[in-house]
Amino acid sequence: MSVIWAGIAPHPPIIVPEVGGEETKKVAATCAAMESLALDFQAANPEAVVITSPHGPVFRDAVAVSLIPELTGSLAAFGAPGVRLVRKNDLKLAQAIIRHCAELKVPAVGLGPAEARRYQTGLDLDHGVLVPLYYLDRAGAAVPLVWVGMSFLPPEELYAFGVAVQRAAEECGRRVAFLASGDLSHRLTREAPAGYHPEAARFDELLVAKVREGDLEGLLKLDPVLAEKAGECGWRSFMMMAGALDGRVVNPEVLSYEGPFGVGYLVAKLKPGPALPELRRLERLRSAREQEVKERRARESIYVRLARESLESYVRTGKRLAAPDPLPPELQGRAGVFVSLKKHGQLRGCIGTIEPTQPNLAEEIIENAISAGTRDPRFWPVRPEELPELVYSVDVLSRPEPVSSPAELDPKRYGVIVRGRGRSGLLLPDLEGIDTVEEQVRIAKEKAGLGPNDEVRLERFEVKRYY
Repeated sequence: MSVIWAGIAPHPPIIVPEVGGEETKKVAATCAAMESLALDFQAANPEAVVITSPHGPVFRDAVAVSLIPELTGSLAAFGAPGVRLVRKNDLKLAQAIIRHCAELKVPAVGLGPAEARRYQTGLDLDHGVLVPLYYLDRAGAAVPLVWVGMSFLPPEELYAFGVAVQRAAEECGRRVAFLASGDLSHRLTREAPAGYHPEAARFDELLVAKVREGDLEGLLKLDPVLAEKAGECGWRSFMMMAGALDGRVVNPEVLSYEGPFGVGYLVAKLKPGPALPELRRLERLRSAREQEVKERRARESIYVRLARESLESYVRTGKRLAAPDPLPPELQGRAGVFVSLKKHGQLRGCIGTIEPTQPNLAEEIIENAISAGTRDPRFWPVRPEELPELVYSVDVLSRPEPVSSPAELDPKRYGVIVRGRGRSGLLLPDLEGIDTVEEQVRIAKEKAGLGPNDEVRLERFEVKRYY
């Protein structure tokens, strides 16, 4: 046995009649498609269903798998306390998924009551699970559940989680369904809950096309900057589902797509077909990523090599690397420096100095590389096993200069510093997804803990970015 059915379902509570009332008529196509999806699910006769949700326990660096024996929840928060669901947790399958995640080196956390308290996550099923379950219940398909929180792990690791589900299903001898819960863009119209962005419709169009074509690998390769602009919430759930179909021919069918409230709702089913060795993508995806890191390191600059060796030495030995002796000419000056780390295309740490604090550029890079890997409060310290997966960039800053108005800024050319109320915030130039001065200043204010209407003094600086 293995994964015998896969589907994509939106989760707006408004598609539940007890919540939406008359408004449900505006999403009639989605409601009809959900009924069809539920009937198809029932016909597949699964023995358990894995549901991923972006509104459950969501971690940046791990996948959360519930280990609560009995899972309950209601739509009381949406005015429908009578819509209450209870599901048995398939603990054997859940624990097997966690074991296979470990074998595939995918960080996964089992959440029992103690862990839920520790991580301050809820125990009740979220609406991302409850809304699809409502339709499954109406179709008479009440099977045990494995509740999984979406994660912000990189695409290849999300895909690998799905592979772990596939292997766990085979180990347990279960007929398993995988239901990916998630909406698409939240910025399709001026009235949309997250505001409007002109690129939102393009994101939905691309994603729906990938699903319709059964292009699971293409699903992983959608532009993350475009996804951010769209304000989507389901893409990562869909990547997790894609991994559960690894190595299989896929017969996809898009049942409906609409966006009547400025949010894209996609309903689709993907029927697994025969297994083909050439469709096993995980090893190829990971090999390509490793080759990319290898090629990047082969051409890294003297600045990046020093940053990398400094962090590697500190993480592995606890000792600070000495500056090169003699000091190369490129490293003899003094300047502010930012060191940025990425892992699988996602930020893993970034720390820097606006003005020089060390006797020379080499010492500045060494200090900030160690800080980026071990002292960035947004991330856990880098672990030794992560070091081969990291890529680095080093920004050497010019001296900041004051500007009289935002008109003198350019987010592609200049970084910005905002100062006000005794606080300051900095944003580097030429960052993915930062296209306007307004966005740049807003984010810099947020980093400084300042409000959007706070008066600030502006400074700009240029950088030389080294890879």
